[in-house]
Amino acid sequence: MPPARLPLTAPALRRALIAGARRVIAGRDTLNRINVFPVADGDTGNNLAHTLGSLLNGALSRRSRHIGELLRRIGDDAIDGARGNSGAILAQFLYGVAEHARAQPELDATTLAASVRHGAGNARAALAHPVEGTILSVINAFADALDEAARASADGDPRPGFVVALARARIALARTPQQMALLQRAGVVDAGAQGFVDLLEGIAEFVDGGPRALRMHGAAGAANEACAGHAHGAGDTQIPVLHETVDPHRRWCSECLLIGTELSRDALRDALEAIGADSLVLAGGSTRLRVHGHVASPQALFDVCAGHGAVEGMKADDMLAQQRSVERVQRVAVVTDSAADLPEELAERYGLHTVPVRVSVDDRDYLDKVGLATGEFYRRMAAGAARPQAEQPRTSQPPPGDFRRVFEFLLGHRAQVLYVGLSRAVSGTLQSGEQAAARADGSGRVQVFDTFNAAGGQALLAWRAAELATDGIELAAILAELERLRPLTATWAMARDISHAVRGGRIPPWAGPLVRFTGLTPIAKFKPDGRLGVSGGVFAKAGAPEAFARYIAKRSPRGLRWRAIVGHCDARADGERLLEALRRRLDLEQAWVVETGPALGAHAGRGALLVSLQPVTDSAA
Repeated sequence: MPPARLPLTAPALRRALIAGARRVIAGRDTLNRINVFPVADGDTGNNLAHTLGSLLNGALSRRSRHIGELLRRIGDDAIDGARGNSGAILAQFLYGVAEHARAQPELDATTLAASVRHGAGNARAALAHPVEGTILSVINAFADALDEAARASADGDPRPGFVVALARARIALARTPQQMALLQRAGVVDAGAQGFVDLLEGIAEFVDGGPRALRMHGAAGAANEACAGHAHGAGDTQIPVLHETVDPHRRWCSECLLIGTELSRDALRDALEAIGADSLVLAGGSTRLRVHGHVASPQALFDVCAGHGAVEGMKADDMLAQQRSVERVQRVAVVTDSAADLPEELAERYGLHTVPVRVSVDDRDYLDKVGLATGEFYRRMAAGAARPQAEQPRTSQPPPGDFRRVFEFLLGHRAQVLYVGLSRAVSGTLQSGEQAAARADGSGRVQVFDTFNAAGGQALLAWRAAELATDGIELAAILAELERLRPLTATWAMARDISHAVRGGRIPPWAGPLVRFTGLTPIAKFKPDGRLGVSGGVFAKAGAPEAFARYIAKRSPRGLRWRAIVGHCDARADGERLLEALRRRLDLEQAWVVETGPALGAHAGRGALLVSLQPVTDSAA
């Protein structure tokens, strides 16, 4: 919007949106703090920042020939990169603006107003049940003001109308607590609506300051000055967490990108409402839809979507766990991945966050332990074994974006984040976490620790880290303790059927014939460098759990107290026998039996047993 030209051109719009996106990103911590609707999970700022970041890295990172081309790219990138409720609504607004203006070489006041009006209608249509007092209300007020200004414009200059519309949007933002009792009780404006006004404020900075605005990163407080003193007060204000806003029966905020040909938003909405999905946002068009909903089971949402097209970019966040995390008073947050066989009780007690690995079964991808329960994984593994041509289940590392989403959420509420990860030597999962850590924060607030372990061993180290974090121990001291415990934390695995491990390269090929000819049940152990290798074996069938316990006890130092996690692959009775046999031989102070997840189960096979031990220190007793 440079002063020398009246219509809005592609270069001017691109630079204005860059300034607006940077404004939102600069203020995301404040948006996180005031986030109470639709649930107080403290991530609206991150979601909007991620959505607009996809534009900065995509459509806004390169020049376009004309307005129509730029807006088309913006609309597509917004749908593909949308995250969260507000992010999906904003994406649908931008997609609607693009849909109306895609044939325009430039925008005058009338065309801009009509495009924004179309976007506002699209944003409202994306929701199954629109709610006033949200980003929708502010978008609508902005569109109404642009309409009025366009009708009064004599020369088609969109700038005066934008200034008037921004003022109207600020007023609408200030009214959101009057429209929604939840906001009024918390003393805040709607976070998504504030983010939209921040976007407009950044654009206004460019209108007033030109290229100088592109060099401004802005302070977090400045990004939310529109209602300062009225709604959310100082940047350090702690917003009350309102647990009643999370329906425990719809605790999973789930999203995916649906690709198809002639996708029907109405048919998909009906199908999702039939499974009880709430807070539905379906943003996009007939070939690409960003689907967002709150559900009891993420996989139920993904399965419904799979019936309408190809599902990509799955994600699911436990909003109740996020709320509880926001409430915790500690400096360091601890994250692990689902390769860790972590008892649910411990994860909840210490606020441990888990990033799921990906599991491929029957040509479908799932989120481990979130989209696909471990018991169901083994059921499908057994069914596949009965079909000679069936492809065996596979696992793959989470993409860096999955880690980055968790890291960014936690950095909004904690000073530092520690990821305690699966051994680098057996998976690329740790590398994904490292890539995300490097991008999430450049000041070293996110640290990555390689456990050289997996399953129960990885879980024991993550447990200890979270325990120390809960006690208020500094990150450097936590890392020092993990370094001390790493060589002392041992994991053994006994596989009844090693064909999966041989095929996956975890066990050397020569072990297969040896086991068949001798009747030996092999035992593998994680080595000091983090690799899994054969360490011995036992000649036992019916008494295998007890023989395994004797083998471990002989190789464990005497006179120590232990924490133990016993894992089983669809063999709980054997796991309980194994734990009982260990109790008779070792001083187990704390011990758990868990079902080993697909990250190791896909290679160990059904019936496998695992044991992880870690010596207890006095402070952990």
